[in-house]
Amino acid sequence: MDSNALKRTWAMAAALGDEVPLYFYSHLFATHPEVRDMFPVAMGAQRDKLFSALGHIISHADQIDTVGGFIGQLGRDHRRFSVVPAHYSMVGASFLATLQRYLGSEWTDEVARSWSEAYGLIAKVMVVAAEDAADDSPAWWDGEVLSVDRRSLDVAVLEVRMPHDFTYEPGQAVAVEVPALPRTWRYLSPANAPRPDGIVQFHVQLIPGGLFSTAAVRRTNAGDTIRVGAPIGDQLAVDGQRDLLLIGGGTGLAPLSAVLDQVAAQWRETGWGPRVDLFHGARVPWNLYDQPRLTDLAAREHWFSFHPVVSDDPTFPGLTGYVGSAAAAHSSSLGRLVLVCGSTPMVRHTVSELAAVGVPRSDIRYEDYTGVEDNSSPTGEDQLEGTR
Repeated sequence: MDSNALKRTWAMAAALGDEVPLYFYSHLFATHPEVRDMFPVAMGAQRDKLFSALGHIISHADQIDTVGGFIGQLGRDHRRFSVVPAHYSMVGASFLATLQRYLGSEWTDEVARSWSEAYGLIAKVMVVAAEDAADDSPAWWDGEVLSVDRRSLDVAVLEVRMPHDFTYEPGQAVAVEVPALPRTWRYLSPANAPRPDGIVQFHVQLIPGGLFSTAAVRRTNAGDTIRVGAPIGDQLAVDGQRDLLLIGGGTGLAPLSAVLDQVAAQWRETGWGPRVDLFHGARVPWNLYDQPRLTDLAAREHWFSFHPVVSDDPTFPGLTGYVGSAAAAHSSSLGRLVLVCGSTPMVRHTVSELAAVGVPRSDIRYEDYTGVEDNSSPTGEDQLEGTR
């Protein structure tokens, strides 16, 4: 397999823009119309996901071991779409036909062999990962929506009852599909630690024009059944030993709230645990959607402090500016394990601010879901409050 040829020819194909993925899907659906129902009705975002994922993989074609986890996660994710090994052959044939069409004279026998070998290797890793996952868990669980609570102008909390065999760790994320938008999945983080009654809360921010968030917030009702995939992520998990600094932007609060829930249970059950400072950032005060609960908890528990931060309203009677800057300037920023969740710009800015005041990078943890199958953040559609 010639990795340099793969990278070179991939760059040529990717430079042609939407025309290439459009042809790929046209070819796939024309030759195998039975697979069309496996894809979302609106295909614009799907085209971006496919090429983003392939670009990530191909750019590391000569280091396949380093992206094996990513590829395996793709295989596990595709179980939600009822993908079987035969589908990989269908997709592979259309993918290679697309490259042949657009690469022209660059599509030599050697290049064709390299692409075929690379695709076969990737498909094998995905299939094996999916098969292994099927031994331990279903492709998804059905959850019953108990309520949809509009907490602010653009944030709703979905309360869902999950079956007893659905488990996760605080800080993880799960893919969610709502009945109003079938075959479209987005990663959300449970906002509470696992409970005996199986109830899970999800925070969803309503994004203008966002298909998933609109369906989840405005078109999902009590009594609906949603699908929830297997949990992923390990960077926001805690062991209950070190004091914590939690920094969340917008609905990035959700996984941190689950971690906080876990710590509160530890204090109740053992009488000791880590001290926690939580910074929650929003653009405007009315989007601090969980402020009453967190303020009340801080008033009752000596081990917890809550710091709301508003970026776009200088009249706010509290911390103003970017949440990462406010957290970095606080005395709790040093010596603690720091967990960060929010949009990609918010996380980058926060990490930079913390590093600037001397927080070791090894003490800063956040999830990087870049390239994960549905190309979304665990908190919705990758647009969060307080991100600038």
